Amino acid sequence: MGGVPGRAGRAGGGAEGEWSCCAWLRLKWCPEIRSRTVVDAFYSARVRDLAVDAAVTGGNGRYEAELVPDWSAWGPVGGYVAAILARAALAHGSLPRVASLSCHFLSVGRFAPVDVEVTTLRRSKRAESVRCSMRQDGTAVADALIWLASDHLDGLRHDAAAMPDVPAPEELRSFAELIPDPDPPMPPMWNSIEGKPLVWHDDVGSRPLGEPYYGAWYRFPGHTTDDMARQLVILDTIAWSAVWHAHPPDSGFIAPNLDLNVQFHRPAPESEWLFGEGTAEVAENGLIGFRNRIWSDERELLASASGQLICRPDRTTPR
Repeated sequence: MGGVPGRAGRAGGGAEGEWSCCAWLRLKWCPEIRSRTVVDAFYSARVRDLAVDAAVTGGNGRYEAELVPDWSAWGPVGGYVAAILARAALAHGSLPRVASLSCHFLSVGRFAPVDVEVTTLRRSKRAESVRCSMRQDGTAVADALIWLASDHLDGLRHDAAAMPDVPAPEELRSFAELIPDPDPPMPPMWNSIEGKPLVWHDDVGSRPLGEPYYGAWYRFPGHTTDDMARQLVILDTIAWSAVWHAHPPDSGFIAPNLDLNVQFHRPAPESEWLFGEGTAEVAENGLIGFRNRIWSDERELLASASGQLICRPDRTTPR
């Protein structure tokens, strides 16, 4: 959810605003969908901690977790699912940090317990490769290949990454300020994330089309103690937001993630705000490639991500 720089006013004082074409907008447009009890049940005002909701229990390569409905949008948020797999990898492995993750989303899980099986593929003193498979009542939900790494590795150093010149979070208004009483309520995940978009359009239906780019600052209220998990949630979420800005709200398609591939460059648990930006430069033959990045409030690059979205008919769009 956010805007395209240069296409409208900033979301600071007096700017226009914009939402992405997520479940919230489809519900807003379709009263018949809003009446579904399953939708009403998912919307609550609780603020959650990813460190708790992505926790796993178990051992010896077999772990359990529960998909919590507070982290839902179209279904369980893909970054949240990936965070559970990463936590299982850390619980199973002998090294303390995730270096990279490649996750395939295989089906939409229910908000219920899941089983995670973890297998070590290769282990050394410096790095360890593990495979994590999430199942729910025998159905494959997601699989991930994850590299773990030692915390103190000698090696080359350089940093040529330059964060875009964007306003600081205190210069922008939050989604809660821009839409204080959303009707219907936003998807549950946004109860636990404060977002400040760069650009905002009040009239979503007549917004100008722009570049497939999205950028916003994010903060997790209560400051979740799982830095990796919050990065995964943002990196996953902003992919579709970038796509949406290049197409009209009634395009007739949604595009869930096929996969999410992340390289973690450095941790920043002390960074209260994270800046997420995404681009989706090519949409062709039903697939949309994306490149996303996360920056700290000190403007250091924390993680890079890529993946593919697959287009599907949006059967909730009014015709």
